[in-house]
Amino acid sequence: MSRLWKRTSPFIPLPLMPEDDICYIIPGNPESLKECTFNSTSKTFLVIHGWTVSGLFESWVAKLVSALYEREQDANVIVVDWLYTAQNQYPVAAQNTKMVGQEIAHFIDWLEEATNIPLENLHLIGYSLGAHVAGFAGSHASNKVGRITGLDPAGPDFEGEHAHHRLSPDDAHFVDVLHTFTQGSLGFSIGIQQPVGHVDIYPNGGSFQPGCNLQSTLENISKYGLFAITDIPRCSHERSIHLFIDSLVNEQEASMAYRCGSNDMFDRGMCLSCRKNHCNTVGYNIRKIRMTRSIKMYTKTKDSMPFRVYHYQLKILFSSKVDRSEMEPSLTVSLIGTKGEVEDLKLTVKEKITTNKTHSFLLVAEKDIGDLLMVKFKWQESTNWSASSMLKMVSSWWSGDSADSEVEVHKIRIRVGETQKKMVFCIEGPHALSLQQEVTFVKCKINGKKQT
Repeated sequence: MSRLWKRTSPFIPLPLMPEDDICYIIPGNPESLKECTFNSTSKTFLVIHGWTVSGLFESWVAKLVSALYEREQDANVIVVDWLYTAQNQYPVAAQNTKMVGQEIAHFIDWLEEATNIPLENLHLIGYSLGAHVAGFAGSHASNKVGRITGLDPAGPDFEGEHAHHRLSPDDAHFVDVLHTFTQGSLGFSIGIQQPVGHVDIYPNGGSFQPGCNLQSTLENISKYGLFAITDIPRCSHERSIHLFIDSLVNEQEASMAYRCGSNDMFDRGMCLSCRKNHCNTVGYNIRKIRMTRSIKMYTKTKDSMPFRVYHYQLKILFSSKVDRSEMEPSLTVSLIGTKGEVEDLKLTVKEKITTNKTHSFLLVAEKDIGDLLMVKFKWQESTNWSASSMLKMVSSWWSGDSADSEVEVHKIRIRVGETQKKMVFCIEGPHALSLQQEVTFVKCKINGKKQT
C-alpha cells in the first residue's frame, strides 16, 4: 500500500499524524490520484522503509517526509508501506525485498501510464532493506527511473551478491549511496560494505559514527533503561537518514565528500582535491556523475546536525641533520582565521614520522573560521622511540652534536577542502621545534608579496 502525505501538517510525528493528512493511493484506481491531488508535473519521492521488529513506522519517516516537503514544497511524497512483509525474521524479510520491489515496479508502471509522469522526476529513497527494495523496483520497472538513493543498504544476504540480486547502478539513471555502519561489533556488517551505486559515500569511513559510541549508549541506558542498548547499531545505521535530512534542510551548510582510493588514504589527508570531479556534495544536492565504475568518496562529520565540518590537508617536511626515523610524536595544531579560531586540534599520525620526508595529514574543524591567517604548531615527543632512534639520539648527545639532531619545520603547506584554496605558511623565529612549545607560522611571502 502507498500513502501520500499531504502538505498540511508535515511536522507532526508520524504516530500522531491524523488520518486526514494521509491519503492512500490505490494502484489501478485513478480516482485515488485525484483525491490525493497528485501533481504529475512535480517531483515525486517514494520513501521505502527497512526491516522492522515493531511493525510500526519509525519516527525518522515523518522527519524525512517533512524535510522533503520543506525543500520541495510542490512535491508528491509517497511512503511505501510494506510493514507486514518486513516484520519477519531478518532472512525472511530480506527474501521478501524482491517481491516488494516488483510490486512497486508495477505501481510505477501504472503511475507513469495514468499520469504521464516523467520518470526523471521520480526519486526512490530506501533505507537498509528498503534500499534493495528500491533497487528491485527500479530494475523491474518498464522504464528507468531518475534516481535512487540508498541509505546504508543492508549488508547481510546482499554483500558480494550479483548486481541482479541487490541495489546496483543499473537500477536508475543515477544511484547514490550513503554507507554509515559497514562494520558491526559482532563480526558482521549491518550495512553493505561494497560500492553499489554510481557514487558511494562513506562518512567517517562508513563505520561507527560520531556520537554513536559506547559511552553515549551507556548514558542513554542510565536514562531510558536496557531498551537503549539497541541504540548501538541503530545510531550509526540511521545516521545515513539524518545525513540526508541534513542535506535537505541545511542546504547552505552542505557537507563535502572527496574521492579517494581508501579510507586510510583519506585519513592521511591525501584526497582533498576537487579536480576532475574528485569532490561532491553529500545527500540531496549531489552532482550526478555516472562512470563505468562506482566512485568511492569519503568525508568527516560532526555528531549532530548540521553535520558539516571543514577539511584541511597539511603537508609538512620534517628535517634534521641527523636521520631520525620511526618517531611517533603527538602533534597539535591551532588555526586562526578571519572569522575565528580553533585550538589544539590533534593531528592523527597514521605512519611513523621520518625526517627529511614530507608527511601529509588530515585536519578537521567543526566551525568555519574563514580565511586562514596563522597556524600554531606544537610537537611533543613520544616515549615509544625505537631502539635505533634512541641510539642515534644518545650518540648525538655523547658526541656533542645534539643540536644537529633537532627536528626542524620551515613551512606548512595547506589545502582547504571546502574552498580548494592553497596556502604556504612559514615559521616565525627559529626553525627547530622545542618540546611542548607552540611555534607560530604565518603566510609566506611569494616573490616578495603576501599571499591573498
